[in-house]
Amino acid sequence: MLSYILPFLFLILVVVFIHEYGHYYFARKYGVGVTDFSIGFGKEIFGWNDKSGTRWKICWIPLGGYVKFFGDRNVFSQADQEKILEKYNENDRQKLFVLKPLYQRALIVFGGPLANFLLALVIFFSIYTFVGKDFTPAVINEVQKDSPAMVGGLKQNDIILEIDGNKVESIMDVSKFITMSTADLIDFKVKRSYDELLLKIKPKVILSEDNLGNKINKRIVGIKLGAYNNEINHVKLGPAQAIYHAVNEVYYVSISSLKYVGGMIMGKADTSQLGGPIRIAKISGQVAEFGILAFISMMAYISISLGLVNLFPIPMLDGGHLMLYAFEKILGRPLSQKTQEGFFRIGLFLLLSLMFFTTFNDLKDLGLLS
Repeated sequence: MLSYILPFLFLILVVVFIHEYGHYYFARKYGVGVTDFSIGFGKEIFGWNDKSGTRWKICWIPLGGYVKFFGDRNVFSQADQEKILEKYNENDRQKLFVLKPLYQRALIVFGGPLANFLLALVIFFSIYTFVGKDFTPAVINEVQKDSPAMVGGLKQNDIILEIDGNKVESIMDVSKFITMSTADLIDFKVKRSYDELLLKIKPKVILSEDNLGNKINKRIVGIKLGAYNNEINHVKLGPAQAIYHAVNEVYYVSISSLKYVGGMIMGKADTSQLGGPIRIAKISGQVAEFGILAFISMMAYISISLGLVNLFPIPMLDGGHLMLYAFEKILGRPLSQKTQEGFFRIGLFLLLSLMFFTTFNDLKDLGLLS
């Protein structure tokens, strides 16, 4: 159990700290007072005050964090704007978040998700620069009899060039692109002799195990891959190439995640694969056993997920704040306090529902529920 908890706590500590520091950085840049910088919720374990008056602290419940601004009456940056003008003098008003120009408030809110995307970029850039990236072309060594691949027309010795419009740069991309696909048919672009063919394959979904032994519903097409000419091509990249591929990886993961969420909303995606803190803790411990590189890579993917989820237009999340700012821009004034509180109640209900659903999936994954 400890082997799961410690990697999970380290992972959460890093990605949450980076997220909250994004908010903190832009808040300080625009002169907003920050009273609290907290990793976790609930009772404080330990903390300290810096020279600007910010309380930096670690709290008992490590499932998130927050930056509380000067003048806010709660951690969701709610404040009674009318009362603020009466409560604070001119000097203190300069430090109030709610009185800053709209674009500054939007940047402060967007700073958290932005920091998560930047963390993932730095991780991928570092891996591609110092460890390298695989560019081994994917060749089909075997097409299983009566499999979706055979039915769809894939053949032995086909070189896979693209899957669903995504360029296959490495043999490792094939499994990733098949797994992340959500459509009923997967488009395969292959090279056969001197011809390029576009084939549509209908994958089969089977109950399987991932590389860590976790039960998953896996999409398979029935092919076995090998390296082109049996040569592995793993190279360290220069800065320009490394940043290009890092940006491409962050973009791909973000778009694929959005497609998955869209698929869930439309009832097409497999919701049983949606996990919460328990599953993340379990996988964190399993991945950590594979070494630091695998663990750091997972941290990048979790950071992207955190940044992306926080941009959803759900009140209480960063995206919810940005949605309210969009209304403010259109109307020329902030929404009334009562309206904003109504939105926050809806957001709280949605987040609690999501938390219940993911925890239910986590408990099923652990075999505690049937």
